[in-house]
Formats: sequence, structure tokens, C-alpha cells
Amino acid sequence: MKPATPDAAKGVGYGLGAYTLWGCFPIYFALFEGVPSYEVLIHRIVWSCVFLAILVSFLRRWKPITAALAHPKELGFVFGCAVFIALNWGIYIYAVETRHVLQASLGYFLTPLVNVGLGVVVLKETISRLQVVAVGLATIAILYQLFLLGVVPWISLVLAFSFGTYGLLRKQVALDGLSGLFVETLLLLPLGLLALAFLSSAGMSHFNDGTAVALLLMSSGIVTAIPLLLFAGAARRLRLATVGFLMYINPTLQFFIALFVFNEPMSGEKLVSFAMIWMALGLYSWSAWTERGRKTAQS
Repeated sequence: MKPATPDAAKGVGYGLGAYTLWGCFPIYFALFEGVPSYEVLIHRIVWSCVFLAILVSFLRRWKPITAALAHPKELGFVFGCAVFIALNWGIYIYAVETRHVLQASLGYFLTPLVNVGLGVVVLKETISRLQVVAVGLATIAILYQLFLLGVVPWISLVLAFSFGTYGLLRKQVALDGLSGLFVETLLLLPLGLLALAFLSSAGMSHFNDGTAVALLLMSSGIVTAIPLLLFAGAARRLRLATVGFLMYINPTLQFFIALFVFNEPMSGEKLVSFAMIWMALGLYSWSAWTERGRKTAQS
């Protein structure tokens, strides 16, 4: 094996930082106890936009953003991205507030398999037999929860499909990660400001509950942007396969936080369902790895 280059080592560090921060999000959003998830979402959109505007100015990255905004008729996919990422954020915050972090973890374990399924159905991509088995096994795991537990893991499904659809739409957008997220939040900003004005006029806003709460709500913009920047640094320096393996750090940390920090119950039936998802991910990862090795050998 060739020794890792300093740039690759730096990329692994960035990747570990990004996915570790995302994996610890349940602890962060648990701090918003008493603030409804919809209000946290509204503040996250508004303050993310503010912080990203400052960041874009500091990095002098306005050129691709102004070019995109100059053609509003072509922003349809960006607006679609904005809607689905907002849905994903909102459901995730709700999952943490209602202590359904295990379901959130399951959703992000499912996401790579949902991406494969969407690629086949929407983009007409071809997949290997192992990947078909992996998607089938994940489907059986969800049906297992539905029929044997009598529970539809709707949080898991909404998180997986909203993020999977976001990724699908994001492929149609030429903007980089930072610029894209800024334009997405910018498109949602008017709705966010209107919602904040309504909450304030109705006396439902928690922003004035104290300095600590206000600073916590404002910090959501920074907390949203930092792991994204780390991820962008990792993606530029690492192979896609490496980034894909690092991705599992996020739901794994959420899984352990749900069990050992929030003390969410884990029945034998739930464990079986998780085990099937993990087996499916193992098959998917093995298939992706061997396929990549085959392409490398051919080239």
C-alpha cells in the first residue's frame, strides 16, 4: 500500500471532524428543550443564512452565487433542495426533542441505500446484484418494524428520503457545497423572517426568554456551517469511497448517544431491525469497494 499523503491525512481529519460533529448533533439540539422544533428550524434557517453570508464575504466567493441569482428561472432545483433540506432539518430537530434519536440514527443508516434506490428509479442507473440484495434487505427491515412491531418508523423514512431526494436534486445544481447551501437558505429566508415576525407578534417567540436562549438559537447558524466546511475540505482531498466509509460515523455516534445518553429503550425486535440494516450496508459497501477495484484494474 502506498503511504498516505499529507493532503489525504488532512482530508481524513476534516472528514472525521465533520461526521463527528454531525453525529453529536443530538446533544446540541437537546439543549433547546422548551423551544418548539419549528421555531428552532426557523432560527436555524435565518442564522445559517446570516453566518454563511459573512463566510462567503470573507472567502470572496460571491461570484458563483451572483451568477446563480442572476438567472432566477434556473433556480428550481435549488429551491427543491431548500425545501427538502429544511424538511430534513425540521424532522431531525423534532426527533431529538421527542427522544427518537434511534429512529434518526436508523434514517441516516438507510440514506445510502435510499440513494441507490432513487438512482435506479429516477436516474435509471444500473446496480450490482449485491446492491439489489442490500436494498431488499433494508426494505425487509422496515417491513419487519411495520408488521411485527406495529410501528411505522416514519421519522427514519422521512429523514432518509428527504436527504436522499436532496442529494438527487443537488446533482442537478452546479454550485459548490458552501455556495449552494447559502442560496438554499437565502431562498427560504423571506419565509423564515415572516415566521419569526408572526411568532413575535403572537407572543410565541422564545428568542427573548433570556440571553442564553437567544445565543443558543443564533449559534445554530455556525453549528450548521462548520461541519459542512469540514466535509467540503474532506471531499476535495479524499476518494469518494473513503468519504463514504467515514459517513457511517454520524449515525453510529447517534445510535450510541440514543442508548447511553438519552437512555432510549432498545428492544430485541429493534435490534434485529438495526442488524438487518447493518448487514445491508455491509453488502452495499463491499459491492461498491469491489466494483471500484475492478474499474481501477481495468484502467
